[in-house]
Amino acid sequence: MAKPNCYAVILAGGRGTRFWPRSRRTKSKQVLNVFGERTLIQETVERLRSVVPPERCWILTNRHLRPEIVRQLPEVPREQILAEPEQRNTAPAIGLAAHILCSIEPGALMGVFPSDHVILKPSRYRKFVRAAFREAARGNIGILGIAPRWAETGFGYIELPEGVEAGSTEPAPVLRFREKPDAETASAYVEAGRFFWNAGMFFWRAEVLLEALRKFQPKTFTLLSSLPAFSHRGFARKLAEVFPLCKSISIDYAVLERADNVTCLACDDIGWNDVGSWQAVYDLLARDEHGNSRQAEVLASDSRGNYVDAKGKLVALLGVNDLVVVDTPDALLIADRSRSQEVGDLVKLLEKRKREELL
Repeated sequence: MAKPNCYAVILAGGRGTRFWPRSRRTKSKQVLNVFGERTLIQETVERLRSVVPPERCWILTNRHLRPEIVRQLPEVPREQILAEPEQRNTAPAIGLAAHILCSIEPGALMGVFPSDHVILKPSRYRKFVRAAFREAARGNIGILGIAPRWAETGFGYIELPEGVEAGSTEPAPVLRFREKPDAETASAYVEAGRFFWNAGMFFWRAEVLLEALRKFQPKTFTLLSSLPAFSHRGFARKLAEVFPLCKSISIDYAVLERADNVTCLACDDIGWNDVGSWQAVYDLLARDEHGNSRQAEVLASDSRGNYVDAKGKLVALLGVNDLVVVDTPDALLIADRSRSQEVGDLVKLLEKRKREELL
């Protein structure tokens, strides 16, 4: 059962540049159905429904994406889908949400969730979410750690004490946050068995988060504290004035790595995937006997390990291996699948060339 003072803050301001050319400013990764029938943000709201109903979800996004998110999530009150005046990273965004929730309901508990992840075992996942909210109710900062399935170098890690078992709903103290490691260090983390992926899901009382900001980010705290009540007619004007002045910093650096009351729920297999690139989509989808994964009609001859997304047309592959092929009306991506993480660099090139129509 959902508790009346639990709220979800869903972060949906990212551009998803590694999913170009499908991901654009007004149709970014979180509003795409890259896996399944529903979009990633629709899936996020749906799997939380029995813990936090849509009417207690708050979504922080940008002005480009807000109209599409409002369209996709009619069950979320539209005034709770906020466009940040300017991107200032996660700490100011989460602080803004905490400020609003404190004014609405003293004692509010808030969970922070990415809008663009896949979780294939939602019922198992919700057990950890509920446990994390309980930890927040005790006045601590709770985070979810994911048991690593391989030696990943693209994620940060959470170090826990010896003997913590993945799958326990008892929180463990966080010893240290570790930056994205090199391959050798990542392998050592996995072998040690007490390092977990940081999935970017955090839980606290709204007032606890604001107190942490007051202590560790006093300028941002002061700026956000100057905002009037959310229902005040001058709220939007004042927000546009003060929010860009906040320091651009992640919540990890701003609060989590400095606080002494951070605990972790060590999740076992919940089917989590951050869907960080076309490679991740390839990994999630079914593949044929030659390892080809497709979201299109494909005729493949002597071709293996390819991912094809080209709706509405036949794609013929002849003698090619390990490619990503993504077709849209105005752009075609052909890339080495092993270099999927570099697709975002193409977007930087387009920005440099001022190709606004392709962004």
